Amino acid sequence: MELALKNINVELGKQHIIRDISLDVQTGDFVGIIGPNGSGKSTLLRTVYRVLTPASGTILLDGQDLRNIKFADSAKKVGVVGQFNHLEFDFTVMDMVMMGRTPHKKMLAADTFTDYEIALAAVRKVGMEPYADRSFASLSGGEKQRIILARALAQQPQILVLDEPTNHLDIKYQLQLLATVKSLGIGVLAALHDLSLAAMYCTKLYVLKDGEIVVSGPPNKILTPELVRTVYEIGCDIRENPDNGYLTITYYPEPGQHI
Repeated sequence: MELALKNINVELGKQHIIRDISLDVQTGDFVGIIGPNGSGKSTLLRTVYRVLTPASGTILLDGQDLRNIKFADSAKKVGVVGQFNHLEFDFTVMDMVMMGRTPHKKMLAADTFTDYEIALAAVRKVGMEPYADRSFASLSGGEKQRIILARALAQQPQILVLDEPTNHLDIKYQLQLLATVKSLGIGVLAALHDLSLAAMYCTKLYVLKDGEIVVSGPPNKILTPELVRTVYEIGCDIRENPDNGYLTITYYPEPGQHI
C-alpha cells in the first residue's frame, strides 16, 4: 500500500497554506511531519483524510486518485486519529470503537460477532479493555485518545494518519501509543510536536515551515541544531545515546531571548 502526495497546494480563504508539497508513505514506513505551530501540519493531514480539498495537486492511494475513490472505500484503507475528539452525544467505549467497523458494512447492517471481536481486540491493544463498558464522555483526555486510536485500528487500515496523537497523554502512554502504532507494520503518516519522539519512532521526517517542506530524510540525518534554530527559532544541543541510538534534544533560549 502506498500513499503519495504530488505537488499539493491548499488555500483557506485567500491564504495559501500548503505550497507544492510532495511526499510518500509505503507499507512499514513511519513518516513524521514536524514543524512549528502554524506551519501547515494539520492542514496537510486534513487534506489527506478528505476534510479539505487541495487547490491543486494529486493524492494517490495505491496509484489511484483519491478523488475517484468513494469515501467508504478509502475509509477501509485509511484510518485517522485527529486532534479533537469532542462529542455532543454520549456513547460507551465499545460503541465508539465499533464505529470503526462502519466502512466494512452495508448501510443499516447489524454488527456481527466478527465485528465485535475485531473491535474488542483493538480495545485490548490500546490497554483499555477494563473501560469497555464505560461512558466515553467520562474518560480523561488521554483515555479518549487511546479509544480513538482503537476505533481507527478497528477499521483495519493499511495507512494510519495521526494528527498529534500524543496530545493529552502522559509519557508512559505516549511511548506506548507510538510503539503500538509502529508494531502494526502498516504505513503511518503522523504530525508530531515532540522532536525526541519523532526521532525515536519515525523512519523519515518531513520538516515544514510556512507551508513548505524545508528538508526531509531520516531523523538522525536531518535533525541538527542548525535546523532547529532555523525552523523553531530556538537553540538546542542534540546528542545520540551510544547504547540505543536515540537522540536527546536539550533546548535553550537564543541570546537575547527571555523565558
